[in-house]
Amino acid sequence: MGPRGSALICGYTTYHRLLESSLADLKRKEDCLLCPTGFSANMAFMTAVGNVGLLVAGGKPSKDDRVAIFSDALNHASIIDGIRLAERQGNAVAFVYRHADMCHLDALLSSCPMKKRVVVTDSLFSMDGDFAPMTELVKLRKKHGFLFVIDDAHATFVCGKNGGGAAEMFNCEADVDICIGTLSKAAGCHGGFIACSKKWKLLIQSRGRSFIFSTSSPVPVAAAAHAAVNVAKNETWRRSAIWKRVQEFRDLTGFPVESHIISLIVGSENKALQASRHLLKLGFHITAIRPPTVPAHSCRLRVTLSAAHTKDDLKKLTNALSQCVDFQKIQVFNSNCYSKL
Repeated sequence: MGPRGSALICGYTTYHRLLESSLADLKRKEDCLLCPTGFSANMAFMTAVGNVGLLVAGGKPSKDDRVAIFSDALNHASIIDGIRLAERQGNAVAFVYRHADMCHLDALLSSCPMKKRVVVTDSLFSMDGDFAPMTELVKLRKKHGFLFVIDDAHATFVCGKNGGGAAEMFNCEADVDICIGTLSKAAGCHGGFIACSKKWKLLIQSRGRSFIFSTSSPVPVAAAAHAAVNVAKNETWRRSAIWKRVQEFRDLTGFPVESHIISLIVGSENKALQASRHLLKLGFHITAIRPPTVPAHSCRLRVTLSAAHTKDDLKKLTNALSQCVDFQKIQVFNSNCYSKL
């Protein structure tokens, strides 16, 4: 099982290369770098970005040589921690824009004196289930010329005709410079990846510490993930089934959900835990999401739909939910709760 070491020493095999190639093809990128987890993928990329200014300056970068990183307020914790590390190295400066607020991002970009700029966002937000405004972000990329990075963890294999993710779904694959993802969601496996250019791959390999100093994925896991990529490409009925379930959930509840991630905000931690326990007794495993994952008083039940579910499952779920939450008072998602860097 064990790969015996990091990818740069002895943990890289033909199976890892096959997986990288298939993911690069899926994401329409030159190459791909596997990481042990999705978390380590974001950490590796962000620390590599922080080194860009250092490499250009040949030493400690001046203020203008540093990299400006613009991050959505609801980005995943791994992005936030990666940016914090890049900042502590003294090579990057972080700017947080209000969730999906393109006017705020435009204003921050317009007033930023630094030339090297990166905008990073979840493509599909894991705790709210809403999509980043991809079309508007592409327009801002053309206006300001930043490096556009998405964490496509929850959209990969689910969105787009070929399962290429949010960029394929919104027809902007060529405008996304770097796509970070995980193999632990729709692929049902384990590990993370960074789909990017060959030059970026070389930089991350040499500067991304969470990649360099971590044991690589076990060979059977890499082989299984490669098989999962092929399944996702060829068995398109799975994506159709998921999106059919999303529409059926809308019809049954009246909730304006955007995706297969359905966030039902109930408020207090106690309410969320009680509802989760009640649903488990009825045969539904719906986890109570609490701080520090979400802000206080915005605890929620997170429903995740899959191709294995049926319309009958959704009818039973809706009935079970009605026993523990008030559909008239519940919030589907809350874009006013912002995480802070």
